[in-house]
Formats: sequence, structure tokens, C-alpha cells
Amino acid sequence: MSSGIAQPQSRHTLTEVYHNDNFQLTGVTISKSGRMFVNFPRWSDQYLNAVVEVMKDASAQPFPDTPWNRWNKDLKTVAQHFICVQSVVADDQDALWVVDPASPSIIMVVPGGAKLVKIDLATNKVARIYSFGPDVVKPNSYLNDVRVDRKRDAAYMTDSGAGGIVVVDLNSGKAHRALDNHPSVLQEPNITISVNGKPVRGVDGKTPPFKSDGIALSHDGSYLYYQALAGATIYRIKTSLLRDAQAPAATVAQGVEKVAATFPADGFWMDAEDRLYLSNINESSVSRLLNNGKLEKLVTDSRLQWPDTFSEGPDGAIYISASHINDSPQYNQGTSTRTMPYSLFKFIP
Repeated sequence: MSSGIAQPQSRHTLTEVYHNDNFQLTGVTISKSGRMFVNFPRWSDQYLNAVVEVMKDASAQPFPDTPWNRWNKDLKTVAQHFICVQSVVADDQDALWVVDPASPSIIMVVPGGAKLVKIDLATNKVARIYSFGPDVVKPNSYLNDVRVDRKRDAAYMTDSGAGGIVVVDLNSGKAHRALDNHPSVLQEPNITISVNGKPVRGVDGKTPPFKSDGIALSHDGSYLYYQALAGATIYRIKTSLLRDAQAPAATVAQGVEKVAATFPADGFWMDAEDRLYLSNINESSVSRLLNNGKLEKLVTDSRLQWPDTFSEGPDGAIYISASHINDSPQYNQGTSTRTMPYSLFKFIP
């Protein structure tokens, strides 16, 4: 189905809840008890911690501890440390899931480093590490975001580097790839990403080829929604197809459905009413896809420079990060143009 895009003014107040003047953040998640976790990717030398818990006084503590956040670049220890964390997601059973694509500066995956880490929030201890080999993570992969279905014991991750969906059986620990080279996971032609009217271009002068990125599960876990960041189309597929590691690629591809025409979007979030929230990069805003197929704009704010990751608090507040990827040196002739802090915001929908 296709959609029309409504363009109301901002309907909700955006409130800053955390900011960092030094380190670039991408992900945020709020646990069911209201704890806040933030991650910082290792994209430059301006780096300290991969994952922190933001305390009520706005201080930040390395999580789950300091050693996990202090990899000394020893290739023998990549499985026991965070290498380059892209996202954090707390599930409904009070576990924190940390996606580590292990690709510092998004150059190349460190061998043996790509993993999904489960942390028990009752004990603040690592409960399990799901490591991925070259059959799952390609040299140019960049595992981006994750959604976890505890009823089916499955996790789904987007690969924004190589393009594709990685599916993990949380019981066996086995993982497999799906939808490789399918148009739905690849960048679309003639897409422009811009912030405040300024196009984001790589060193080649072209729109960066960001592939499958935003991801969300329907409330009942039966459908996975996703989109290429350098794209303008939401797709969905039945999760039963994705979980079948033996399904022929052609069969899986036939299950892909177009949902709506959109815009370059980084983050997705599905609420309990199956309304999909999208971060609208080009307009520094947050939009929501309604069940009737229409997109409504909820928040527009100049502080939302590259709105990135969503989470929802136990009180129903929607959290969103501003990662300022557009200000990064690789898109500005080698010099960062960032002036505002990296921030997290919330609003009540």
C-alpha cells in the first residue's frame, strides 16, 4: 500500500534529557523499569565508552562495567570487549541487547569481533554472547539495529554496510543472512539526504550508500518492517519466512511487501498500537505511519540534526537521539562541522 504525507506543524514539545559535548552517540534505550542506556560508536579518535547507563543526575557510568568498554585493540580479546557498538535495545523481559558490528570507523570488521551481547539487567552481568563469523558478517558488513522477539527466541538485525537481514536463533546461537542483494535492502537511486538544506555527500560527491537500517517488529512479532537509510520505501516481511534458514532465497524474496513511500529515515519504532515512528532526516523531524497508511508529522525541531534511534519509556514517552552524522568529517572535506552537542530528547505522543 502507498501513503500520502500530511504536513502539520509540530504537535508535541521536544525536551532534552541528556547531552554529550564530546562523544558522538547513536543509540538510546529505556528499560521497562525506566533505566536509560546510551551507546557511542567508535567512529573517531574522540572516543571513550561504548555503552553507558545515564543516571538520574545525568552522569554516565560505563555499562556493564569498565573492562567491557576498554578494548586495547588486542585481536585476541575481541570477544570480551565492545569494539564499535552501534545500538542498544532493552527488551520486555529486562535484558539489554548490544549490537557490536566491530567495524571501527566503518572501515572493516575486526575478525571475531562482530557480536550481539545480552546483558541481564537484574544482575548487570553479561548473560550470553552471540558471535558471528564470516558466513554471517561480510568484510563490508555493518550490523546496525536489532529487534528481539522473546516469544519466538529470535533476533533480527539490519546490515547497513553489505545490505541484508541477519537472523539469530537465540536458543541455539546459530545465525543466518536473508535478503542479500534484494532491492529492499539496498540504497535507492536518486535519493538525496540533506540536513537544513545541505546535501550529505561522500568524498565521491555522491549520497552515501547506506543500506538496510531502520527496523521494527509488529506488536505480535509476525512482521518485520525495515528500510534502507538511503531510500524512501518501507518494506515488510513475515518473520516466519526470515527464521527459516533453509528457505530458498527466491521464496524469501517473494514474501517482501511494499508498505509506504517515505523519505530517508534512520530509526524506526513500533508502538503497542502498531503505529510505526520514523526519523525524518531531511526535515529534522519525527513522523508516524498510521494504520490507514498515512504519514503524520509529530515533531519538527532544528535540534534534531540527523534524528537517529528511538525508544519508548514505561510512561509512553518516545525518546529520540540526534547523532549529527551529517557533521562528520567524511561528509565535510575532512573537518567536523558540529556546533551543537550530541543529544537525546523525548516527547509524549
